[in-house]
This record gives sequence, C-alpha cells and structure tokens, in this order.
Amino acid sequence: MAPRRLGALLMMFLVISPALFDRSVAEPDSRWEAKRRLLREKVRRMFYHAYDNYMTHAFPHDELKPLTKTFTDSLSELGNLKLEHLPQDYNGSALTLIESLSSLVILGNNTEFEKAVFWLSENLRFDVDARINLFECNIRVLGGLVSAHILATDSTDRLVQGSYKNQLLFLAKDLGERFLPAFDTPTGLPYAWINLKHGVTADETTETSTSGCGSLILEMGTLSRLTGDPRFESAALRALRKLWSMRSSLNLLGTTLDVETGEWIEYSSGIGAGVDSFYEYLFKAYILFGKEDYWRMFHSAYLAVQKYFRHGPWYHEADMRTGKATYWQLTSLQAFWPGLQVLVGDVDAANSTHREFVHVWKKFGVIPERYLLDHQMVHPTEKYYPLRPELAESTFYLYQATKDPWYIEVGESMVNSLNQYTKVEGGFASVRDVTTMQLEDHQHSFFLAETCKYLYLLFDDQFLVNQNYVFTTEGHPLPVTRDWQERLPETFIPSNWTFVEADKRTRRASAMSLRLCPASSTPSHGQRMESACHVPDAWDSHRCSTDEECGIDSSTCRRRSCSMAGYCGLWLSL
Repeated sequence: MAPRRLGALLMMFLVISPALFDRSVAEPDSRWEAKRRLLREKVRRMFYHAYDNYMTHAFPHDELKPLTKTFTDSLSELGNLKLEHLPQDYNGSALTLIESLSSLVILGNNTEFEKAVFWLSENLRFDVDARINLFECNIRVLGGLVSAHILATDSTDRLVQGSYKNQLLFLAKDLGERFLPAFDTPTGLPYAWINLKHGVTADETTETSTSGCGSLILEMGTLSRLTGDPRFESAALRALRKLWSMRSSLNLLGTTLDVETGEWIEYSSGIGAGVDSFYEYLFKAYILFGKEDYWRMFHSAYLAVQKYFRHGPWYHEADMRTGKATYWQLTSLQAFWPGLQVLVGDVDAANSTHREFVHVWKKFGVIPERYLLDHQMVHPTEKYYPLRPELAESTFYLYQATKDPWYIEVGESMVNSLNQYTKVEGGFASVRDVTTMQLEDHQHSFFLAETCKYLYLLFDDQFLVNQNYVFTTEGHPLPVTRDWQERLPETFIPSNWTFVEADKRTRRASAMSLRLCPASSTPSHGQRMESACHVPDAWDSHRCSTDEECGIDSSTCRRRSCSMAGYCGLWLSL
C-alpha cells in the first residue's frame, strides 16, 4: 500500500468500534443475527467451562492443568509472585484471574468481576524475591491491572459505589516501579529479566528480543497517564526510540539484541515470534497517545515489511541487512497481522493473508505453531497448538471492517474445532501434535484473556458500542481518550493546522484534535477548522509521478490525482 493511501485510510479505520462503521451497508440479515446469538452463547459456555474449572481446581495458582485437574504456577518462569495470607512456600499469582478480568466485564458478569477485583486488592503483592520476565509480566499482569482499574472506574454500576478506591492502580504502580531498574542500561534498552525485590542481578543475561524491549509502551504509557508519573512512559519510549535507531538502511530490525552494547545478535526477522508486537505497539501507541513519532516509525516499518517480507499472501523471514529471504515458514503468531492491517486500513491485503491462515486451520483443525511453506508440511518439532488467539483476533477485526458473514462462518469453524479437539472435562487443553490431536495438560491464561474474548466479540460487539478501545497484545482493552492525546508544542506549525480562539487563549487545533468534521461543524466567530481527512501531498512542491504521491483534499475530502504535467490536484473533478 502506498504511503499516502495508508495515511488517508488511517482516519477511517483508526479504532475498532462498531460506531465507526456504516451500519447501513451490508448489515447482516436476521438469519445471520440469529446465528451470531447462537454462537455467542456457545462461546460464553466455553469461557465459563474454562474459568469455572480454573477456579475449582487451580485458583489461586496461575494456570489450570485441565487433563489432571491440577494447577501449574507458570509465573515461576515469570516470577513466583507470592500472595499474602497464604503459606510461605506457595508460588502463585492468580494469573488466570488477572487475565480474565476484562473478559468478565465483556461477558456482562459484573458480580464476578467485583469479587475478583477485591480478592486481588487484598491478596496480590509484588514485594518478593522473584525473577520475572519483563515483557510477559508487563503484558499479562501490568496490562491486566491497568485495564481492570479503568473498567472498575468508568461505570458506576460495575462495583458497589464507593467500595473501590483505586487498589488495582496502586498495585500496578508498585509493579511498574519494580520494572524501572531494568531500563538502567547504557542504551536504555531494558533487561529481559529482573528480580522484583533486588533489581538486576550481576549475572543477568543481556540478551533480549525486539518485542521484549519494544512492546512496553501501551501498558507503561497508560500507567503514566493514570498516575501522573511520567517515569514509566519515558522509560518505555526511550527504549523504543533506541530500538528504532538500530534499524538497518532498509528500515528492518532483527530479532534478538544485546541491551548493554546495542548490537544485534540475530539478524533474521519477520512479523512473527520475537518481533510481532513491536509493529503492533507502534501503531496502537499512535492511536492511544497521538504522538506523531509513533506514526512515522510504524509507517516506515510497515512499508519495509511489505517490500521485503511479503510474498503473495504470505510473509517469510529475511535478513535485516540485505532483505534477502532466510526462512520460508508460517508461524501461528503471524496470524495477528491481518488484524493490524485492518486497523491501518489495508483491508484487501488483510483479507488475502487471513484466508491463507484459515486454509491452514481447516487443513489441520487448528493452526500448528510452525508450518514450512517451502515444503508444505508441519515443522517436525513445533507441531503444537497452545490455544492461541491470533486468528480469532484477526477474524474479529475483519468482520468489524466488512460485515461479511463469511467471517462469522470462520468463527463458527474455530468454535467447533476448539470444542471438538481441545475441550475436556477439566477445561480446554493445548494440542501437543496437530497431526494426531494428542493433547497437552495446559490451559494457558490467554485462552480466557484473548481467544474466548475475540470470539465472543465477533458474535456480540455490544461492549464496543459508542466506545473506542485499543486492545493490547494480551487482549486487555484501553480506552482512546482525548485527554491522553499528544499536544503539539507551540514551535510546531504544520500547514494544515490553524489558530482557534477559546477562553481568551490561543491554542493550535485541527479537526483531528477536536474530533470535528467539516460537514458537521459550522465556522463561527472567525474559526476555520481544517478537515480531519486532510492528507498532504508527498512533496511540498505538489509535484508527482503517480496518483499515490497525491493526498486527500483538505476542503472536499476527495482524493487528489496526478496530472499529465506532473502536479497533484482535483483534476478528475474538473
């Protein structure tokens, strides 16, 4: 997709919310609405089958082992977060409960949400001698806490009035402060692992991934906005900018790097494991915070991905230095990409890639962790499917963008497969081998945080009506609010911004910042608002060689085209 078209479509698909889409176009008929209601209830039963079994057999430990109806403290890899009022040798953090908080709200269970909030408020503590993985703890625990805090305070009928006093936010700030020593490196890039009580140990590894140090800005930025403490957002932003400065001349990044030296370790990269959420957070941070830097970085990175990684509907891996293909493989984590493309507005490309993932799903009944494209076979050692949510996520976004009932059929196929192959008496089990459907005794917390959530939202989007949310990479919703948007400094005066008189003060404003549209706003008192749809031409001289170098006209919201003489204008309307 050309840069100008990408920018023009940004405002159209800025945030996934039903209010943004024209309901008068391609509205599903009553038959599809009936099917959606039926499937919604099916997903509701799935969620509670998983949740109730966790609460019965595993709570307050981290995750459920559904085959044996026991538990696993999976945060032992992340940190052994001990809880007060429990035996000293207990190792658990109620991870699945934290991850389920926003899902409970989306399903309309405010009673269970309230019980979970107050249990965590009274029991969860982070002052423990525990080594945690910064990225995982950030997206799962910190993200779960800040999202739940917002949901607990944005509606008076979710909790008993006056009973909630920001306890989850206090926990989130305590955790965020324990993250900060990880950023104390010569480069500003954080260590992948840190001890919650003692900070970074002398023998800690200096290796981390691009996702690990470049996917912290949503949760830590939100924490700063909620607390008024800029340290969290500043640390995450410094790391992100340093990481971007390490890109190659092709605007590509590698997969792993050294936080002390700032040198790359693994030069091969793609849109899958180790890099995926880096791209996701660049764009979603732009939506959430409005900082132009995020858009510039994402725009350049997106074009590089399309140029060097894309091969038809698939995306292979390539060397960041040369752009030459290294590995021709599909990984299940790549299935998030069509959903991101929908947010950007590249719907045709999203649909093309999504259909290939659906084809693989239908071939095996689920998606294998790694599929070798050049050999058309499952990777011999990575045959598993751990109940991942990425395909459900992209299916949800594509249905929201198109209202095409085919995506409802895709969701139905996924629901049926999950119930047929992974549902057991004690919950939902991961698949160890997709070629035999042998199961593994593990129900990951993200099955409740994401997989069930996106499937439910596919069939019932009531939670999103009249609301704008950005979902983190772990599926935790964060609201898009004007108060969090970047305010440009006085010295920055783009040509499409004007002065607006208000309260005897002069400030810079645009239709985008004030959420106004020329068709619905009437100039008064000398005010003149620039269209939010305005996209400047690629060059200040308005010279062009193709239509893609022309933008969107600021007054008519119509696309400009390139004349035979090589100038952008509204030539097609003359």
